[in-house]
Amino acid sequence: MTNNKDIELSIVMPCLNEAETLAICITKANTWLKNNNVKGEVVIGDNGSTDGSQEIARNLGARVIDVPRKGYGSALMGAIEASYGKYVIMGDSDDSYDFGNLTLFVQELRNGYDLVMGNRFKGGVAKGAMPFLHRYLGNPVLSFIGRLFFGSKAGDFHCGLRGFRQDIVSLLNLQTTGMEFASEMVVKATIFNLKIAEVPTTLSPDGRSRPPHLRTWRDGWRHLRFLLLYSPKWLFLIPGIFLMLLGFIMGVFIIQGPVHLFNMYLDTNTLLYAAAFVITGFQAINFAIFTRTYAIQVGFLPQNQTLNKMYKYVNLESALIVGLIVTALGIGGSVYSLMIWNKANFGYLDYSSILRLVIPSVVCIIIGLQIILSSFFLSVLGVNKK
Repeated sequence: MTNNKDIELSIVMPCLNEAETLAICITKANTWLKNNNVKGEVVIGDNGSTDGSQEIARNLGARVIDVPRKGYGSALMGAIEASYGKYVIMGDSDDSYDFGNLTLFVQELRNGYDLVMGNRFKGGVAKGAMPFLHRYLGNPVLSFIGRLFFGSKAGDFHCGLRGFRQDIVSLLNLQTTGMEFASEMVVKATIFNLKIAEVPTTLSPDGRSRPPHLRTWRDGWRHLRFLLLYSPKWLFLIPGIFLMLLGFIMGVFIIQGPVHLFNMYLDTNTLLYAAAFVITGFQAINFAIFTRTYAIQVGFLPQNQTLNKMYKYVNLESALIVGLIVTALGIGGSVYSLMIWNKANFGYLDYSSILRLVIPSVVCIIIGLQIILSSFFLSVLGVNKK
């Protein structure tokens, strides 16, 4: 009998009522281990099966880990944490992935890579194995977003067959419990600068007679939501900078007087929208800084050198001074507008003219106060920073 300490590879599969295909997956995995003289084990993360999947697995020599918490990610994490192998290869137990051909994954792991991703588009997708929307919309779009947001080199962001060092799981501190678990692993491995390789693999049609657990729109949205939440830069910072610049440019032109653009007459109504863009953009930039700071503090994201440099020069006191100056400018403009109104005996004013003073003054007051409040909030976030 193999000693637990001698196990090199743990082959992990999530399971929820997979009696139709579980046996063939385990058999392929065991056969590959034997034929390639790899000391390994098969570990099943069972999520509460009621069709006898557990007995099937045990009869074939697999270890079954009962995982009460529901979800694809939960089932995998339960099995991964219980694995004895130095390396782990995970894959679905629906007979769509080829557990009889894991050689390339193990070779790259032995070569020192931390995460080895399968690429179904390089290895081959059998007819009927992947729905049209998944193949030509979901996977390409989400993989592109993953590469754009995080600089990942993965060509198939959501391939379920992948290998990794068992000890990177605790380093990455994986949190998600659903299908987005796959995205979280790639994203965190990328932002923590782990060594990632990609090898071709195949995808066959689902061997089960029932519908898959995956739900196209629900799980697609969960993947997209995760990618956005883990990228404050693309969720908040870039849209915020764009809105501020757009609002500022519009304001610079209109504040001097009405502007004729093509057949449009742009005046103070447009200036008001420009002000809204500036305020909203500034808020979004604030959210980007808050989110990134919090994520670093709790260990979701690694240290950011740009933020660290910013904190060397920007502290509570300097931010308060800037906030007070900006607020004072806004109050000054407001007082000046009151003086103009006073000269008119607080009667009718030419709104096209006075709003060119009032609107920027209000923007300065709002942004100045936001700077003051944000600086206090950031100081609270940084209280426990060493």
